[in-house]
Amino acid sequence: MSKDYYSTLGVEKSASKEEIKKAFYKLAHQYHPDKKTGDEAKFKEVNEAYQVLSDDEKRGRYDQYGSADANPGFNGAGGFGGFDFSGFQQGGFDMGDIFGDMFGGGGRRQRTPQGRDIQIDVQMSFAEAVYGVTKTTRLRKHATCLTCDGSGAKPGTKQKTCSTCGGKGKTIHIQQTILGAIQSQSICRDCDGNGKIPEEKCKDCAGEGVVKREEEIVIPIPGGVRDGETLRMSGRGEAVPHGVPGDLYITIHVQPHKVWRREDDDLVAELSIKLTEAVLGTQKELPSVKGEMLTIDVPERTAPGTILRMREKGIPHVRRGGKAGDLLIKVTFAQPAKPSKKAKELLKDLEKEGF
Repeated sequence: MSKDYYSTLGVEKSASKEEIKKAFYKLAHQYHPDKKTGDEAKFKEVNEAYQVLSDDEKRGRYDQYGSADANPGFNGAGGFGGFDFSGFQQGGFDMGDIFGDMFGGGGRRQRTPQGRDIQIDVQMSFAEAVYGVTKTTRLRKHATCLTCDGSGAKPGTKQKTCSTCGGKGKTIHIQQTILGAIQSQSICRDCDGNGKIPEEKCKDCAGEGVVKREEEIVIPIPGGVRDGETLRMSGRGEAVPHGVPGDLYITIHVQPHKVWRREDDDLVAELSIKLTEAVLGTQKELPSVKGEMLTIDVPERTAPGTILRMREKGIPHVRRGGKAGDLLIKVTFAQPAKPSKKAKELLKDLEKEGF
């Protein structure tokens, strides 16, 4: 039976790509094995579902056939002595899965081994999130052996063809069944599917091509990232022998700013002024996100709650290709201290003038 990827991510079948992406980031963060709440099996299920539903072509096949494979099932009743498999196809069964469960290896194409994904958290200031920053971290993980550059062979020695698989990287198996002889294949255990083995193994990795070591990773974080957003660096996760590394997921945590807050792509702050300044107009200063002082022109007769706008001074448009956001300054009135007798008389005079 095909897997319900929508249920795995907790989204509706009509969910947009953005909704699918948000659901994946939330669950990947929750179930990652490095977390206290981690669950490796759940994490793999979530990742598998996202890989299918985030790809338009795979998602289309999955919605139509219940499988993201390029050739899901058999067409019609051909093969195997006229046995009709059309019922299995209509019911959503994948014949490669059926034979794989029965005989091991199945009719599916063998996948290249992939290393485990890694998830980390990165703290950054509000300014760094707005304008972008490059962070450096050190991770202790399985990585390519630097001595043999991942070949598994002692430097200066050669690789030889694997005698078990003849250099094909796969071994063939024949199974006799009630339906006749079925041929399947699996990755060669001696060479791990590489087709070659070292004449003399590397002493540092014992021929695996992978060792556990500390690796420095430079993380370029673009401007405009949001608090809680997760970025992916492909191939920077755990390495595996003769396979492809997993990915590195970076969850962003942005420290709040003392003056500014974010609303979509705009930066918003409040500016407190006196009543007289609101009536007569004034110039005030506010520190920018970068720490520079901004001069704010407050026009005459400014009402409380007025929004002063500085266009295209907000979140940069580096990631979106459009215009930058704006600076929005909301004007508030400072509450004066208890007015003196003279101040009250002046206020009464202003009241007579219509203020």
